[in-house]
Amino acid sequence: MTFVNQKDLKPTAKTVGTKLTPREFEEVSKLIDNGLFLSVSDFIRESIRDKLKATKVIKLRDVDYGTAKKEVLGYYRNYNEAYDYEVSEDLELDYKLVRQITEELEQEGRLQGI
Repeated sequence: MTFVNQKDLKPTAKTVGTKLTPREFEEVSKLIDNGLFLSVSDFIRESIRDKLKATKVIKLRDVDYGTAKKEVLGYYRNYNEAYDYEVSEDLELDYKLVRQITEELEQEGRLQGI
């Protein structure tokens, strides 16, 4: 066993403060009164969780044009049909680059638009 100094422990949760307009507070209070939430804090925590789920960060990789073209063509071979934005998100490539490559592949006859 090892001694743990309580002062060295960091809290697992953080406290944040916020201000609500009277109207916002009234609307939240009505939701609490109707049993949808336990408290204002419960409402805020749930709202933050919902917002975090809805917010998607898209990462972009820095790859050369030839590599990107091979990956885009491979993607369409695997999935047969896909929207440009799906290819862009799944391969983590810039949307404009995917559009440019898709148009070039269509002109080459290697890809057919729907």
